[in-house]
Amino acid sequence: MRVPWPFSLFRKKRKLRPEAHRAGAWGEGIAADFLEAKGYRILGRNVRFGSRCELDLVARSPAPEALVFVEVKTRRNEEFGRPASAVDRGKRRALGRAALRYLHRVKAKPAHIRFDVVEVVGAPDGAAPVVRHIEHAFSLGPGYRLPW
Repeated sequence: MRVPWPFSLFRKKRKLRPEAHRAGAWGEGIAADFLEAKGYRILGRNVRFGSRCELDLVARSPAPEALVFVEVKTRRNEEFGRPASAVDRGKRRALGRAALRYLHRVKAKPAHIRFDVVEVVGAPDGAAPVVRHIEHAFSLGPGYRLPW
């Protein structure tokens, strides 16, 4: 819903809580280390295209080689469900848009791309986190076409 002009000036922007931001950054670091241990090469972290398009991790997978766009979801516990369940339709569309923008800027076009989700369950001050890697978590979607 669009807010009429005079009221849009007073609308507050949603800010990420500092502790949530720290936990997310911690989870992305854990996920990057986990993927590197599996043989992935991390090409980028927090790759941004404007204010709404962000890729948590961009990596190159070992054989079979593919360009992988990774969404990292960090949760303290699974009380409200698995972290990957937060990657809903809207989030998948935003990730698809960001991936296409990334591909437009890359000179060498990859033969294969895919979208993965890495779940990190735990806290920086707690015990060792549980890390789950979901390969091929979703596809680009019918409304998008690769730029080549």
